[in-house]
Amino acid sequence: MSRRILITGGAGFLGSHLCDRYHSDGWDVICMDNLVTGSESNIAHLFGKERFSFIKHDVTNFIIVKGDLDLILHFASPASPIDYLEMPIQTLKVGSLGTHKALGLAKAKNAKFVLASTSEVYGDPLEHPQKESYWGNVNPTGSRGVYDEAKRFAEAMTMAYHRYHGIPTGIVRIFNTYGSRMRLRDGRALPTFFRQALQNQPLTVFGDGSQTRSFTYVDDLVEGIVRLAESDETEPVNLGNPQEVTILEFAREILDLTDSNSEIVFEDLPEGDPQIRQPDISKAQKLLNWYPEVDRREGLSRTMDYFKEQLGKL
Repeated sequence: MSRRILITGGAGFLGSHLCDRYHSDGWDVICMDNLVTGSESNIAHLFGKERFSFIKHDVTNFIIVKGDLDLILHFASPASPIDYLEMPIQTLKVGSLGTHKALGLAKAKNAKFVLASTSEVYGDPLEHPQKESYWGNVNPTGSRGVYDEAKRFAEAMTMAYHRYHGIPTGIVRIFNTYGSRMRLRDGRALPTFFRQALQNQPLTVFGDGSQTRSFTYVDDLVEGIVRLAESDETEPVNLGNPQEVTILEFAREILDLTDSNSEIVFEDLPEGDPQIRQPDISKAQKLLNWYPEVDRREGLSRTMDYFKEQLGKL
């Protein structure tokens, strides 16, 4: 008898890839999404297949799933600045009420619960690279605080359920991830640069471009999440690529890869934009034997093919 998994936010960028992975691994996959930022197109290839079902539902409301569950991956949340700046209250609600409802379901079903957290819990970090033991430098009342604090609260709620109710839990702190099914206009640097370069528009770099990010290909991240879910680790674990790059260097990489003639233009840095971002993944290496394997240029090449296809549909 196959195991059953519920993936909230399963029609989103990361959630849909997790649906693919667990379905291919033989699990019964239940995908739940309210389609506010997710899309049925991300999971359309799974419709009609055995062991896959889709439930359109807002997880801030009571969650009902018939039958047993072995694992819940709570990935429901707006996850890009353009989303959580436009939907600040919804972002806070899914991190608080949504996490509470999903944890309640895990308790009722005696299922393991894995929370999708984020490197944003570190805010604009004063420690570099960032270890899981770092408590962060977050502005709770800034415009980005709705996402940062929603995830920090979700982590606290997850650990409370683990300690008080004894349910098995895991917390993955996800650093910048990219790959197919990202939205062209989700506001993050990578899809924005690709869209601009492929359409020969100026690439918009905020500030002087010296801020850094660490980009992980989606297949590597999914592998890390699967390994974490199978482990006994309950404390947060960083998953990301420690290869740090400045945003300006990254923009130039995209221009070179796309063979674009676009110029780079500079605009004011948004409020609260972190200046540095690099994971310390020594914990993931030790506990999960995990390290990202896909070279950035290879991953970007695969992602470029996806964006070309999407732009061709416009």
